[in-house]
Amino acid sequence: MSTSQLRVLVLICSNRPGALGPTIGRWLVDAAAPQATRLGAELVPVTIDLPFFDEEQSPSSGVYRNEHTRRWSAIVDAADGFVAVTPEYNYGMPATLKNALDYLNAEWAWKPIGFVSYGHTSAGTRAVQHAKQVVTTLRMVPLGGTVAIRIGDSVQDGRLRPDPTRDAAGVALLDELARLAHALRPMRERARAGAVPGSPAGPLPGSYARRLTPDDAPEVTVLQRCCWVDEAVLNDRLDIPALHETLDDVRGWLADWHTTGIWRDGRLLGMVRTRADGTDLHLGRLAVVPDLRGRGLGRWLLRTAAEAAGPDMRRIVLVTGARSTHNLALYRSEGYQLAPFPGPDGTISLARDLPAGPACAQPCSTRSPR
Repeated sequence: MSTSQLRVLVLICSNRPGALGPTIGRWLVDAAAPQATRLGAELVPVTIDLPFFDEEQSPSSGVYRNEHTRRWSAIVDAADGFVAVTPEYNYGMPATLKNALDYLNAEWAWKPIGFVSYGHTSAGTRAVQHAKQVVTTLRMVPLGGTVAIRIGDSVQDGRLRPDPTRDAAGVALLDELARLAHALRPMRERARAGAVPGSPAGPLPGSYARRLTPDDAPEVTVLQRCCWVDEAVLNDRLDIPALHETLDDVRGWLADWHTTGIWRDGRLLGMVRTRADGTDLHLGRLAVVPDLRGRGLGRWLLRTAAEAAGPDMRRIVLVTGARSTHNLALYRSEGYQLAPFPGPDGTISLARDLPAGPACAQPCSTRSPR
């Protein structure tokens, strides 16, 4: 299961004056808040307020001309799941919900959606049946459980009457949504990788590589803690930054370094980061999950990083623990040799020359890699 917090949008689907939707949305957020905390989920109310679809190109193109479309795309893309709080109009869902769904395509895919409906005779259940036909076409996964509120029984003076049974149903809805959101995360991650032009296949069947972003900080933090414990034991030192960095620390360097990660089934299997400094390419944080070591992932990452070096790069430099015999053997087998500058205490600096390109305008950097 991922360590990332789930972001669940509570979509308020009626925005007409005096609509009951905002009241019901507030009830759901308040009733489910304790369980959301336990599940590591963030409930975000969003009132749907979009003009009728006005883009020139199909949503499947992902090309958006209007600012309101780009804003809506970013909101939906960042979510892991949804709860639609919807009334029923004439045996169907309101035009606001259908319009909001029609604006986008890939942003909805592989995300669960639950429904809290309200109405009179049917308590809004026919709107839910109508909406389920649409969301499945967008590759969303509707929940089996719903919450249906009959207005005549539940509303007095514009307010919801207290109802422990309804509260329990709201919590159960969130439980089911969270389970599905976690189960579908590998599908979302795979789709995300496919949306990045040039994302290569990884070294293992079913794996793939993409650049890591600050959003990947939770997975990177877990990978680092798993990998650098061994380094701490081998080198008899605990002052290894990778063991102590906070999520904010990791987000910070993910924004500054070019970091490639290997993924499979939503799991981060390995990574390496690089950053140019003059004509040197600094390489670091080469890591592979302990259970998949010896399968060629580290070597693949090392070579992928070297192949991505720009034409102005003359040398790749890195550091590793002085007692990290396995790491040293890997680096030496890939052509890395002792560098002409020392590493930090307890480490060894290594360097590898890159094929010559245009002559250096200035002497190559001799700074120690970071």
